[in-house]
Amino acid sequence: MRQFQKAIQRYIHMPSNSPRLTKFSLQPPKSVEVEYANGSVYNMSAEFLRIYSPAADSKIRSVGGEKVIYGRRHVGIMSGEPVGNYGVSNDVYFGGCCRLLFDDLHKTGIYTWDYLYHIGSNKFTLMRNYVKTLKKHGLSRDPPRRK
Repeated sequence: MRQFQKAIQRYIHMPSNSPRLTKFSLQPPKSVEVEYANGSVYNMSAEFLRIYSPAADSKIRSVGGEKVIYGRRHVGIMSGEPVGNYGVSNDVYFGGCCRLLFDDLHKTGIYTWDYLYHIGSNKFTLMRNYVKTLKKHGLSRDPPRRK
């Protein structure tokens, strides 16, 4: 997980390598669907977007030196908003990025179109690695039970 976060930090500051975004569809509370000019379409769940939030303050628990977000299986997306001076038309955002607001009150992650393309195109590997990390530390995707 730590290696992935370092790679993402490098990736975010790299020039654009992704195709042009052609559609961004927010489907609260469950998912976001993005489509790119090369025909790639990615439907990403709220949980996936939340655990791979590019924000530094993502309510991360440090376990054995690894930073792990857990218990977010049922997190929802409350809204999304364009960041900067970008136009919004229906469910399509034009510009370079958006901020997603989650129902666990996380709201500082700004998702660039390049970042969404990167995590979308690597979704299955990223999710598999995430589940392995949780299992390794005895954590769960499910939220802790309230007493």
